[in-house]
Amino acid sequence: MILQKTLLTLTLFAQLLFATQVSDFIDESKCSQIIDKQLYTICYSYKYKGALSGWVTLYGDKVNTVNIKKRPRFYNEKKIPMQYRTKSKDYRGYGKKYNRGHFIVADADFDYSKKALLKAYTMANIQPQSAKVNQKTWLKVEKYGRKLASKLGYINSVSIADYKGANQHIGNNITIPTGFYRIYYNDDANFKKCFYYKNVLDVDIKHDKLKNHIIDCNSILKD
Repeated sequence: MILQKTLLTLTLFAQLLFATQVSDFIDESKCSQIIDKQLYTICYSYKYKGALSGWVTLYGDKVNTVNIKKRPRFYNEKKIPMQYRTKSKDYRGYGKKYNRGHFIVADADFDYSKKALLKAYTMANIQPQSAKVNQKTWLKVEKYGRKLASKLGYINSVSIADYKGANQHIGNNITIPTGFYRIYYNDDANFKKCFYYKNVLDVDIKHDKLKNHIIDCNSILKD
């Protein structure tokens, strides 16, 4: 009996020791501000006027259950000081190249209730995404996350903006990321998979597949 308890304790300790954590990928000390949206969290950068990263848990009993047709308007995140906010009007004149792209949570992730859906429309959750990436390719990895949540019961999702070499901007000096990471994991199911999308204007939509964006998760562990 004692041996069984000892083995169980060691097993639980090992699971905790090797469990995937948000902190494996994100250094919260680099966040200018951490915004708690109750259903998800945003690590925001004053320097870039956009999210550095964010994380959420999607639940299978909520995603893909309702389809709310009327969408909320994008709104400015009042928790962020005015001079560092991303505003919807900052995207005017850039629509043909860069869209207001949902970054951490997608519209379809939260459209099980109007209250939840509204939280997805804060501009703090929006990034200037290439029109083709936003409309044709990034949505595939978003859809995959909801599929995983339904299959596994839940899925943890981490999004990271890649600002390496970023030197382009839209209105209000908002920096355009050079790419986006998406990490999915569920330790109970021993599942982890990571993706990377370049934020470029020239995208081969015809041949784009989800598997083309799979990367080694170890390559994005924080320093």
